[in-house]
Amino acid sequence: MIDLHTHSLLSDGALLPSELVRRAYVIGYKAIGITEHVDTSNIDFVVPRVVKASKALTSSKLRVIPGVELTHVPLKDIPKLIKYARANSIKLILVHGETISEPVIPGTNACALECDIDILAHPGLITLKDAKVAAKRKIYLELTSKKAHSFTNGHVARIALQAKARLIFNTDAHNPEDLISYSLAKLILLGSGLSESQTKEVFKNSLQLLKKI
Repeated sequence: MIDLHTHSLLSDGALLPSELVRRAYVIGYKAIGITEHVDTSNIDFVVPRVVKASKALTSSKLRVIPGVELTHVPLKDIPKLIKYARANSIKLILVHGETISEPVIPGTNACALECDIDILAHPGLITLKDAKVAAKRKIYLELTSKKAHSFTNGHVARIALQAKARLIFNTDAHNPEDLISYSLAKLILLGSGLSESQTKEVFKNSLQLLKKI
């Protein structure tokens, strides 16, 4: 299992990075991204700590990727926060998409897709126009097991396939029970309307991104 979207208590998760990583290892993870929520108020605090934790916790059997998830950020601040993160050893950048379960600023999806990001997280009712931008810029659109955010998995999958955009699967884990097995992840993807071959491609996308970063 490769899961490139999780949170520790460095933002709003329940676990220390060490416990999050240990629990992931025990259930069979091969790689995990610790992608803490950040905005202008905390990025300078979070970034060095998640980088330090990731270096300390990476082993030969489990790779830990330092990341951030820009969350509810004013559109004008998104590019400069991404630039800051990249300049300070962050390997994985997500933007919190316009999910249907939170009042994310309208236009966040479109703005994020024009920036140097890796994943647009749980992008809700993403438009075909935005998905085509994601395809052109090779940005991954996330399918998720996270409660509420997962309600639009079927829409995201359908639009991504239509636009030929790359899909990726993550848990957006905040609590121990949010970490899941590969077999459950596969069932969630099939439940999103993907075929067996399309599901395999989603998992390949995770590996492809992991190699890139």
